[in-house]
Amino acid sequence: MRLRHIEVFNAVMLTGSVSGAARLINVTQPAVSRILQHAELQLGFALFQRNKGRLTATSEALTLYPHIERLFGMLDEVQRLAVNLRTGESAKELRLLTVLALSYEILPHAIKLFRVKHPEVAITVKALHSPQIVSTLALQEADVGFLLSPVTHPALSQQHLADGRVVCISPRGMLSARLLKRGTVTLADLSKVPVIGLDVLDPVGRSLSNACREAGVGLDIAITVQTYHSALALAHHGLGVALVDSCTAASVDLKRVDVLELEPRIPVPIKALLPAAKPASVAVKSFVHCFQQALSRTGGADPASLRA
Repeated sequence: MRLRHIEVFNAVMLTGSVSGAARLINVTQPAVSRILQHAELQLGFALFQRNKGRLTATSEALTLYPHIERLFGMLDEVQRLAVNLRTGESAKELRLLTVLALSYEILPHAIKLFRVKHPEVAITVKALHSPQIVSTLALQEADVGFLLSPVTHPALSQQHLADGRVVCISPRGMLSARLLKRGTVTLADLSKVPVIGLDVLDPVGRSLSNACREAGVGLDIAITVQTYHSALALAHHGLGVALVDSCTAASVDLKRVDVLELEPRIPVPIKALLPAAKPASVAVKSFVHCFQQALSRTGGADPASLRA
Protein backbone atom coordinates (compact mmCIF):
# COMPACT_ATOMS: atom_id res chain seq x y z
CA MET A 1 0.00 0.00 0.00
CA ARG A 2 1.15 3.49 -0.82
CA LEU A 3 0.96 6.25 1.76
CA ARG A 4 -2.02 7.82 -0.06
CA HIS A 5 -3.83 4.47 0.03
CA ILE A 6 -3.17 4.21 3.76
CA GLU A 7 -4.42 7.76 4.39
CA VAL A 8 -7.71 7.11 2.55
CA PHE A 9 -8.19 3.69 4.17
CA ASN A 10 -7.66 5.22 7.61
CA ALA A 11 -10.12 8.05 6.85
CA VAL A 12 -12.82 5.59 5.75
CA MET A 13 -12.27 3.44 8.84
CA LEU A 14 -12.57 6.52 11.06
CA THR A 15 -15.69 7.96 9.41
CA GLY A 16 -17.42 4.85 8.03
CA SER A 17 -18.21 6.38 4.65
CA VAL A 18 -16.70 7.75 1.45
CA SER A 19 -18.31 11.15 2.00
CA GLY A 20 -17.02 11.37 5.57
CA ALA A 21 -13.53 10.35 4.49
CA ALA A 22 -13.57 12.96 1.72
CA ARG A 23 -14.44 15.70 4.20
CA LEU A 24 -11.81 14.48 6.70
CA ILE A 25 -8.89 14.56 4.27
CA ASN A 26 -10.27 17.41 2.13
CA VAL A 27 -10.60 15.65 -1.23
CA THR A 28 -13.56 14.79 -3.48
CA GLN A 29 -15.69 11.68 -3.00
CA PRO A 30 -14.75 10.31 -6.47
CA ALA A 31 -11.08 10.69 -5.52
CA VAL A 32 -11.62 8.67 -2.34
CA SER A 33 -13.45 5.91 -4.26
CA ARG A 34 -10.77 5.81 -6.94
CA ILE A 35 -7.87 5.62 -4.46
CA LEU A 36 -9.66 2.97 -2.44
CA GLN A 37 -10.29 0.84 -5.53
CA HIS A 38 -6.63 1.19 -6.57
CA ALA A 39 -5.51 0.10 -3.09
CA GLU A 40 -7.74 -2.98 -3.24
CA LEU A 41 -6.50 -3.82 -6.74
CA GLN A 42 -2.89 -3.56 -5.56
CA LEU A 43 -3.55 -5.62 -2.43
CA GLY A 44 -5.50 -8.32 -4.22
CA PHE A 45 -8.39 -8.35 -1.74
CA ALA A 46 -11.34 -6.15 -0.79
CA LEU A 47 -11.09 -3.76 2.13
CA PHE A 48 -14.81 -2.96 2.31
CA GLN A 49 -18.10 -4.57 1.35
CA ARG A 50 -20.37 -2.09 -0.43
CA ASN A 51 -24.10 -2.27 0.21
CA LYS A 52 -26.47 0.56 -0.82
CA GLY A 53 -23.80 3.18 -0.43
CA ARG A 54 -22.63 1.90 2.96
CA LEU A 55 -19.16 0.47 3.57
CA THR A 56 -18.49 -2.43 5.91
CA ALA A 57 -14.89 -3.36 6.70
CA THR A 58 -13.86 -6.85 5.65
CA SER A 59 -12.03 -9.21 8.01
CA GLU A 60 -8.81 -8.42 6.13
CA ALA A 61 -9.34 -4.70 6.74
CA LEU A 62 -9.99 -5.28 10.44
CA THR A 63 -6.77 -7.30 10.66
CA LEU A 64 -4.82 -4.58 8.87
CA TYR A 65 -6.23 -1.59 10.75
CA PRO A 66 -4.38 -1.91 14.11
CA HIS A 67 -1.09 -1.74 12.19
CA ILE A 68 -2.35 1.36 10.36
CA GLU A 69 -3.24 2.97 13.69
CA ARG A 70 0.29 2.35 14.99
CA LEU A 71 1.72 3.81 11.79
CA PHE A 72 -0.33 6.99 12.17
CA GLY A 73 0.80 7.23 15.78
CA MET A 74 4.40 7.17 14.57
CA LEU A 75 3.61 9.78 11.90
CA ASP A 76 2.12 12.01 14.61
CA GLU A 77 5.40 11.72 16.55
CA VAL A 78 7.35 12.70 13.42
CA GLN A 79 5.05 15.71 12.94
CA ARG A 80 5.47 16.79 16.56
CA LEU A 81 9.24 16.46 16.30
CA ALA A 82 9.26 18.48 13.06
CA VAL A 83 7.25 21.26 14.73
CA ASN A 84 9.64 21.31 17.67
CA LEU A 85 12.63 21.50 15.35
CA ARG A 86 11.04 24.30 13.32
CA THR A 87 10.00 26.45 16.27
CA GLY A 88 13.26 25.88 18.11
CA GLU A 89 13.87 26.58 21.77
CA SER A 90 12.38 29.65 23.33
CA ALA A 91 14.99 31.65 25.20
CA LYS A 92 12.30 32.62 27.70
CA GLU A 93 11.16 29.10 28.59
CA LEU A 94 12.85 26.14 30.24
CA ARG A 95 11.07 22.77 30.07
CA LEU A 96 12.18 20.44 32.86
CA LEU A 97 11.48 16.76 33.49
CA THR A 98 12.29 14.89 36.68
CA VAL A 99 11.54 11.65 38.43
CA LEU A 100 9.30 12.09 41.45
CA ALA A 101 12.09 11.42 43.97
CA LEU A 102 13.98 14.52 42.82
CA SER A 103 10.95 16.82 42.73
CA TYR A 104 10.34 17.31 46.47
CA GLU A 105 13.55 18.86 47.81
CA ILE A 106 16.26 18.94 45.15
CA LEU A 107 14.28 20.53 42.32
CA PRO A 108 12.80 23.42 44.37
CA HIS A 109 16.27 24.29 45.67
CA ALA A 110 17.65 24.19 42.12
CA ILE A 111 14.87 26.45 40.82
CA LYS A 112 15.48 28.91 43.64
CA LEU A 113 19.17 29.11 42.75
CA PHE A 114 18.35 29.44 39.04
CA ARG A 115 15.82 32.24 39.66
CA VAL A 116 18.56 34.43 41.10
CA LYS A 117 20.50 34.26 37.83
CA HIS A 118 17.63 34.04 35.32
CA PRO A 119 14.48 35.64 36.78
CA GLU A 120 13.03 36.24 33.30
CA VAL A 121 12.95 32.57 32.23
CA ALA A 122 9.58 30.83 32.55
CA ILE A 123 9.86 27.27 33.88
CA THR A 124 7.58 24.31 33.30
CA VAL A 125 8.09 21.11 35.29
CA LYS A 126 6.76 17.60 34.72
CA ALA A 127 7.39 14.74 37.14
CA LEU A 128 7.44 11.52 35.09
CA HIS A 129 8.74 7.97 35.19
CA SER A 130 12.17 7.41 33.63
CA PRO A 131 10.88 5.83 30.35
CA GLN A 132 8.56 8.80 29.83
CA ILE A 133 11.44 11.21 30.40
CA VAL A 134 13.48 9.40 27.77
CA SER A 135 10.73 9.42 25.13
CA THR A 136 9.79 13.07 25.77
CA LEU A 137 13.40 14.24 25.44
CA ALA A 138 13.92 12.12 22.33
CA LEU A 139 11.02 14.03 20.72
CA GLN A 140 12.63 17.30 21.86
CA GLU A 141 9.50 18.20 23.82
CA ALA A 142 11.62 19.15 26.84
CA ASP A 143 15.06 20.63 27.40
CA VAL A 144 16.54 18.52 30.20
CA GLY A 145 15.54 15.64 32.45
CA PHE A 146 16.84 14.45 35.81
CA LEU A 147 16.73 10.83 36.95
CA LEU A 148 18.33 8.29 39.28
CA SER A 149 19.69 5.72 36.86
CA PRO A 150 21.90 5.73 33.77
CA VAL A 151 20.14 5.63 30.39
CA THR A 152 21.44 4.64 26.99
CA HIS A 153 19.59 6.14 24.02
CA PRO A 154 21.03 7.15 20.62
CA ALA A 155 19.17 10.50 20.62
CA LEU A 156 20.21 11.50 24.13
CA SER A 157 23.33 12.42 26.05
CA GLN A 158 23.74 12.17 29.81
CA GLN A 159 25.76 14.08 32.37
CA HIS A 160 26.71 12.57 35.70
CA LEU A 161 25.82 15.00 38.51
CA ALA A 162 26.47 13.16 41.75
CA ASP A 163 26.64 9.77 43.46
CA GLY A 164 23.81 9.28 45.88
CA ARG A 165 23.30 6.09 47.86
CA VAL A 166 20.62 4.08 49.60
CA VAL A 167 20.08 5.14 53.21
CA CYS A 168 18.07 3.75 56.10
CA ILE A 169 15.20 5.81 57.51
CA SER A 170 14.09 4.31 60.84
CA PRO A 171 11.16 5.41 63.02
CA ARG A 172 12.40 6.74 66.37
CA GLY A 173 12.83 3.89 68.85
CA MET A 174 12.74 1.06 66.30
CA LEU A 175 16.52 0.49 66.12
CA SER A 176 18.85 -0.01 69.08
CA ALA A 177 20.88 2.77 70.66
CA ARG A 178 24.03 0.89 69.67
CA LEU A 179 23.17 1.11 65.96
CA LEU A 180 22.15 4.74 66.23
CA LYS A 181 25.46 5.60 67.90
CA ARG A 182 27.34 3.74 65.16
CA GLY A 183 25.45 5.65 62.48
CA THR A 184 25.43 2.74 60.04
CA VAL A 185 23.39 -0.42 59.65
CA THR A 186 23.88 -3.57 57.63
CA LEU A 187 21.18 -5.54 55.90
CA ALA A 188 21.61 -8.21 58.58
CA ASP A 189 20.88 -5.59 61.28
CA LEU A 190 17.49 -5.00 59.63
CA SER A 191 16.47 -8.64 59.33
CA LYS A 192 14.32 -8.57 62.47
CA VAL A 193 12.51 -5.25 62.02
CA PRO A 194 9.64 -4.46 59.63
CA VAL A 195 10.93 -3.00 56.36
CA ILE A 196 9.06 -0.99 53.74
CA GLY A 197 9.88 -2.74 50.47
CA LEU A 198 10.34 -1.14 47.05
CA ASP A 199 8.97 -2.56 43.81
CA VAL A 200 11.67 -4.82 42.29
CA LEU A 201 11.00 -3.25 38.87
CA ASP A 202 12.31 0.03 40.28
CA PRO A 203 16.09 0.60 39.89
CA VAL A 204 16.67 1.11 43.64
CA GLY A 205 14.31 -1.75 44.51
CA ARG A 206 16.20 -4.02 42.12
CA SER A 207 19.56 -3.00 43.61
CA LEU A 208 18.28 -3.71 47.13
CA SER A 209 16.98 -7.12 46.08
CA ASN A 210 20.35 -7.99 44.54
CA ALA A 211 22.25 -6.79 47.64
CA CYS A 212 20.06 -8.92 49.93
CA ARG A 213 20.59 -11.96 47.76
CA GLU A 214 24.37 -11.46 47.70
CA ALA A 215 24.44 -10.96 51.49
CA GLY A 216 22.20 -13.96 52.10
CA VAL A 217 19.79 -11.80 54.10
CA GLY A 218 16.01 -12.03 54.07
CA LEU A 219 14.22 -8.85 55.11
CA ASP A 220 10.81 -8.76 56.80
CA ILE A 221 8.96 -6.82 54.10
CA ALA A 222 5.87 -5.54 55.85
CA ILE A 223 4.59 -3.29 53.04
CA THR A 224 5.71 -2.84 49.43
CA VAL A 225 5.38 0.53 47.65
CA GLN A 226 6.20 1.95 44.23
CA THR A 227 7.58 5.36 45.18
CA TYR A 228 10.36 6.34 47.57
CA HIS A 229 8.31 9.10 49.18
CA SER A 230 5.55 6.61 49.98
CA ALA A 231 8.17 4.56 51.82
CA LEU A 232 9.39 7.67 53.62
CA ALA A 233 5.84 8.64 54.64
CA LEU A 234 5.23 5.17 56.09
CA ALA A 235 8.47 5.42 58.07
CA HIS A 236 7.37 8.82 59.41
CA HIS A 237 4.24 7.10 60.72
CA GLY A 238 6.24 4.35 62.43
CA LEU A 239 5.17 1.51 60.13
CA GLY A 240 8.63 0.25 59.26
CA VAL A 241 12.16 1.06 58.18
CA ALA A 242 12.41 2.71 54.76
CA LEU A 243 15.40 2.07 52.49
CA VAL A 244 15.41 4.98 50.06
CA ASP A 245 17.79 7.08 48.00
CA SER A 246 19.61 9.94 49.68
CA CYS A 247 17.69 12.56 47.64
CA THR A 248 14.39 11.33 49.07
CA ALA A 249 16.02 11.24 52.50
CA ALA A 250 16.55 15.01 52.21
CA SER A 251 12.83 15.32 53.03
CA VAL A 252 13.05 13.56 56.41
CA ASP A 253 11.52 14.91 59.60
CA LEU A 254 14.32 14.28 62.10
CA LYS A 255 11.87 14.61 64.99
CA ARG A 256 10.17 11.43 63.85
CA VAL A 257 12.89 9.29 62.28
CA ASP A 258 16.59 8.51 62.42
CA VAL A 259 18.83 8.48 59.34
CA LEU A 260 21.61 5.90 59.07
CA GLU A 261 23.95 4.93 56.27
CA LEU A 262 23.45 1.45 54.84
CA GLU A 263 26.29 -1.02 54.41
CA PRO A 264 27.20 -2.37 51.96
CA ARG A 265 26.98 0.84 49.98
CA ILE A 266 24.32 0.72 47.24
CA PRO A 267 25.05 3.57 44.82
CA VAL A 268 22.32 5.69 43.24
CA PRO A 269 23.77 7.72 40.35
CA ILE A 270 22.03 11.05 39.66
CA LYS A 271 21.99 11.99 35.98
CA ALA A 272 20.98 14.88 33.74
CA LEU A 273 19.62 13.77 30.36
CA LEU A 274 19.64 16.05 27.29
CA PRO A 275 18.82 15.78 23.56
CA ALA A 276 22.10 14.86 21.86
CA ALA A 277 21.39 16.58 18.55
CA LYS A 278 20.64 20.01 20.04
CA PRO A 279 23.34 22.08 21.76
CA ALA A 280 22.35 22.97 25.32
CA SER A 281 21.41 26.62 25.76
CA VAL A 282 22.96 28.90 28.33
CA ALA A 283 19.79 28.51 30.43
CA VAL A 284 19.94 24.71 30.32
CA LYS A 285 23.63 24.64 31.26
CA SER A 286 22.96 27.07 34.10
CA PHE A 287 20.08 25.01 35.43
CA VAL A 288 22.07 21.78 35.37
CA HIS A 289 24.76 23.56 37.39
CA CYS A 290 22.14 24.83 39.86
CA PHE A 291 20.74 21.32 40.18
CA GLN A 292 24.20 20.02 41.00
CA GLN A 293 24.57 22.73 43.66
CA ALA A 294 21.17 21.82 45.10
CA LEU A 295 22.24 18.19 45.43
CA SER A 296 25.21 19.27 47.51
CA ARG A 297 23.34 21.78 49.67
CA THR A 298 20.35 19.58 50.53
CA GLY A 299 22.36 16.47 51.38
CA GLY A 300 21.12 14.55 48.35
CA ALA A 301 24.68 13.60 47.50
CA ASP A 302 25.92 13.40 51.10
CA PRO A 303 23.61 11.40 53.37
CA ALA A 304 25.91 11.89 56.37
CA SER A 305 24.83 15.55 56.46
CA LEU A 306 21.20 14.52 56.97
CA ARG A 307 21.74 13.10 60.45
CA ALA A 308 20.97 15.30 63.42
